[in-house]
Amino acid sequence: MNFCYVPPERVTIRTRADLARCRHWASAFAGERKDHRYYELVEDTLHPEFEYRYFAIEDGAGTIRAIQPFFILDQDLCVGAGARLGKAVERVRLLWPRFMRLRTLMVGCVAGEGHLDAADEPSGRSYAGLLAEAIVQAARDLGARLVVLKEFPAKYRASLRCFLAQGFTRLPSMPMTRVGIEYASFEDYMNRALNSATRTKLRRKFRATRNGPAVEMSVVADVSPVIDEIYPLYLNVYERSKLRFEKLTKEYLCALGQRMPDKTRFFLWRREGRIVAFAVCLLQGRSFCPEYIGLDYALALDLHLYHCAYRDMVSWAIAQGYNELRSSGLNYDPKLHFRHVLDPLDLYVRHTSRAANAALRLLLPWLDPTRNDAVLPKFPNFHELRGAG
Repeated sequence: MNFCYVPPERVTIRTRADLARCRHWASAFAGERKDHRYYELVEDTLHPEFEYRYFAIEDGAGTIRAIQPFFILDQDLCVGAGARLGKAVERVRLLWPRFMRLRTLMVGCVAGEGHLDAADEPSGRSYAGLLAEAIVQAARDLGARLVVLKEFPAKYRASLRCFLAQGFTRLPSMPMTRVGIEYASFEDYMNRALNSATRTKLRRKFRATRNGPAVEMSVVADVSPVIDEIYPLYLNVYERSKLRFEKLTKEYLCALGQRMPDKTRFFLWRREGRIVAFAVCLLQGRSFCPEYIGLDYALALDLHLYHCAYRDMVSWAIAQGYNELRSSGLNYDPKLHFRHVLDPLDLYVRHTSRAANAALRLLLPWLDPTRNDAVLPKFPNFHELRGAG
């Protein structure tokens, strides 16, 4: 039987209803912790005000070879900018409410990093090249003035270089972090990976937690029965964050475990029967990936719940045979002491107007969300955030 390769030829825009009839969609992003099911539940449970669409890469026979999700929103360009610039912009917005806000076509995932839907790098380069040539006109047709590739891991820099040739600017987003956990136990991890000062502080915190009623952990795949208990804990952390990402909903947390039970684990910590902390974690191969955490701040500081949660999750992951922990962005100080390294994520940005894009390129370095984080430069691979690629 002879196989004839049909090269990709065009980019079309599809809706969720179209994908229901698409054979390829069922296997899209299968190797990632956030596969096609994740994009569906995000569309169903987060930001109904966004317009969700999908780029389809088709070959000459009309067969869909790859799908790249995107969404359209009104983007505040000053999210992540410094306080001084933010205050100046707010003063201008008193007279011009939409100043530095643009209708934006954003390729990637609303809740998490983006990925190329490609089986290998040659395919990824081919698909990205087609998308880079078509995306600006597609944005114009949809009424968007800004185009952003949202938080694509640095491993895609070679494949996405074609976007730079099309006038896009690459800048760093707030990175994820990672650390190897190929140890016999958490104690072994502390002894071999952490310095003596960190070990001493952790042991002091763990001793303090043991005073009084025990804090007990359990692991479940579905939090629907306890959603009303854990959701306020998530909001506690979300509201305290200076830089906020997407705001999760109860529907999102419930759907995550129900639709993706093979890749989802929820960790619950109870004290005297009451949930005082929880964490959302996703699984990918041998990588264990904490995504979100919720804490009861009436007890969190005295009981050192963040550090206890980290210890318990790493202990569980080691026992289950995972060899790497990959964490979402922000809260970098404890991760630095836990010997994480940065896992860079990139933004690719372009205005649909050539003239406006020339001005935007001068402005973008000042909008770099990593500029104002004092901890990031302390990581040994900080230079990789803006590394060549």
